[in-house]
Amino acid sequence: MEKTKYRIPVSAVMLVLSLVMLIPFGMMVLTSLKTMGEIQAPKFVFIPEHLSLSNYVQAMQRGQWGRYFFNSFYVTAITVIVSLLINSIAGYSFARLHFKGRDLLFLISLIGLMIPPQVTMIPVFLILKHVPFAGGNDWMGQGGLGWINSYMGLIAPYVAGSFGVFLFRQFYLNFPKDLDDAAKMDGLTAVKTYWHIYVPLSKPIFATLVALKATQSWNEYTWPLIVTNSDAMKTVQLALTLFRDETQVQWNLLMAATTLIVLPLMIVFLFAQKHFIEGIVTSGIKG
Repeated sequence: MEKTKYRIPVSAVMLVLSLVMLIPFGMMVLTSLKTMGEIQAPKFVFIPEHLSLSNYVQAMQRGQWGRYFFNSFYVTAITVIVSLLINSIAGYSFARLHFKGRDLLFLISLIGLMIPPQVTMIPVFLILKHVPFAGGNDWMGQGGLGWINSYMGLIAPYVAGSFGVFLFRQFYLNFPKDLDDAAKMDGLTAVKTYWHIYVPLSKPIFATLVALKATQSWNEYTWPLIVTNSDAMKTVQLALTLFRDETQVQWNLLMAATTLIVLPLMIVFLFAQKHFIEGIVTSGIKG
């Protein structure tokens, strides 16, 4: 009875907050349908007079958007797949295996959560530039560009991370010790236990990391700006600068392109929503 009493007001508040959060997205879509005259009009135009998709067509004709989307999809997909493998193995090792120095290594990995990415950008750039035998470099990492202006340069810094390791470790700590004992009795090694028992039970946490990593990689702007220097390697976030010049910003085309860029992330979240929420709850993360 007590729960029922507060259900309606809580639901009403959540509905209002949801609508407030949708306002920026709604404004983006509406702006993408306006003409520049309506955007620059002295009186604010909320709903465009004529709803037309011509802005989307014009936006996609500006630059090589097929290439830009391919770059972002490729970088995001590889980043997510490799991250799932590395972070899940590391999280499983820290949570279920016992080895000397385990807690110290985990503590060291957590230090990565305390370091802002802006601090590591220059060291990471230099490391990627001097990768041996890459991009024209010799065995000393000299003479070429290394992984600069390449897919590896875009992917490498994000394939693993302290947060992903922490997330998986917290999730795997929730499993009873009896599960490991049963696996040992069946003759399973640590690797087989991870692959045949823990991975099938990890759908929620995998979905959580997919949503988080995909969002991070897809929306990244600063690192692609630093590590790429050609139009062929641009991601969709960098390509948005095509609608801005020294004198003006073409807001209608910019919002049209932005709307298309947001759609893949919305699809990923909608498919992973159930497991994403479950993964956040079961891993003990509180927001």
